[in-house]
Amino acid sequence: MEGILTRLADSVSAARDLEGLTRPLLELLETVTGMESTYLTSINLEAGEQHIEMARNTKAMQIPEGLTVPWGDTLCKRAIDEGKAYTDDVENCWGDSDAAKALGIKTYLSQPVRTLDGNLYGTLCAASGEKVKIPDSTIRVLGMFAELIAHQVERERTMDTLRRDNQELSSQAFLDPLTGVANRRALLNELRRMLARVQRDGGQVHIAFIDLDGFKGINDRHGHKAGDQFLKQVAGRLSNSVRLGDFVARYGGDEFVLVTESKRDEDLSERLQSQIAGHYSTEALHIDYAGASIGVIRSMPGETDPESLLARADAAMYEVKKARKAQRSG
Repeated sequence: MEGILTRLADSVSAARDLEGLTRPLLELLETVTGMESTYLTSINLEAGEQHIEMARNTKAMQIPEGLTVPWGDTLCKRAIDEGKAYTDDVENCWGDSDAAKALGIKTYLSQPVRTLDGNLYGTLCAASGEKVKIPDSTIRVLGMFAELIAHQVERERTMDTLRRDNQELSSQAFLDPLTGVANRRALLNELRRMLARVQRDGGQVHIAFIDLDGFKGINDRHGHKAGDQFLKQVAGRLSNSVRLGDFVARYGGDEFVLVTESKRDEDLSERLQSQIAGHYSTEALHIDYAGASIGVIRSMPGETDPESLLARADAAMYEVKKARKAQRSG
């Protein structure tokens, strides 16, 4: 027993995931029970299925990994329902089980694997085609193994949840909450990346700085709800206009930025204006929008500061805005 406990301690301390823990435990379970097959299952109660996750088969009996069987016909379900962890007389105890007949199981040992909330994850089992006497102490060992596996399952589920939550938080940190496009922080990161690449590989970064003319008037006349709906639709149109390698962000307020490395974007301003101008219809807003002021610049050789690049694009946009205002006044 001392040797088994030493192996158990080594297995637990070395385990990095569920498989790394379970494989050695199945081997230990074979050692302490003398059974032909030891295996871990997972159970999908909603689908009514039991799945063999991992198995160790050393003799004639083969419990194949990856096998999925109807949960209602399994010995595991019967053992749980009847609170019977062990029998060496499966034929008389559960003789109506097709699975037991097909596999020729005579001795069966099983413990449920339950997570900390009490939900059933699966079962830890051992089976043999021969009669095998199992002492109570061995059944307790099986229960201990099942608890170790349950804790590992819970640990991995917790880590998966934390990873998903972290990914979601990271994603939110780089997205504008109103429009769903990238925010200013994400824009600066993308510009740094693109500027570094063109410094290395050659080329230029093109920036279109977009200011939505008349947005304050939309808010004043139609209300902030209508203004928010308008911004969402503009963001949607810009996103639908992007080409491979384009990057769209909301810079703040009624300002958006599109960044691209495309060499075909001499007509970038016209392309974006054709997307932005036109009819907008929402539950709170119905307007024909004349378009935005769009300033377009290109990065200079050796330029690596995204803030200065955006400042130049912003200045170019204001020159366009002044020209559009003068044209309307004239």
